Amino acid sequence: MKVIGLSGWSGAGKTTLLSKVIPNLLDQGLRVSIVKHAHHDFDIDKPGKDSWVHRQSGATEVLVSSTQRWALMHELRGAGEPSLPELLAKMSRVDLVIVEGFKREPLRKIEVHRVANGKPLLFHDDPDIVGVATDARIEASLPVVNLDDVEAIAIMLRRFAVPFDRALTKSADEG
Repeated sequence: MKVIGLSGWSGAGKTTLLSKVIPNLLDQGLRVSIVKHAHHDFDIDKPGKDSWVHRQSGATEVLVSSTQRWALMHELRGAGEPSLPELLAKMSRVDLVIVEGFKREPLRKIEVHRVANGKPLLFHDDPDIVGVATDARIEASLPVVNLDDVEAIAIMLRRFAVPFDRALTKSADEG
């Protein structure tokens, strides 16, 4: 299992980009999973549903299963947020895990930058960014691809992904 990050300011289009890149990677025969970081309280089940009632009643974990999918919700109940390595260890093994967010983690990342967002580029201050997907023309010593070039972005994600056991170590900077 290999891991690569996708980083950028909110509104840069990371999720939209992933919705285009994932089918490309699947067409290449890869099994792909995503870990997404949320900076706010979020909920995936609706108030009044059984799973919501169970969580609100104090259950630490609620697993919902059907013939179509299953989901596991784990309430922290005051405990600290799990680290990225802890979260990755919970994932089923696939060919490629793309981590969206977690921009402060020491993880190889591709920066997603959109000019209309009005935010500065991150790669100048983040040595873990190894490539940029942008709609701007920029000079950089690292690979830069157009934000609309899905195939080039997929290639970049595969090229810079590192094995799971090296994903969050400084040795990921090597090779």
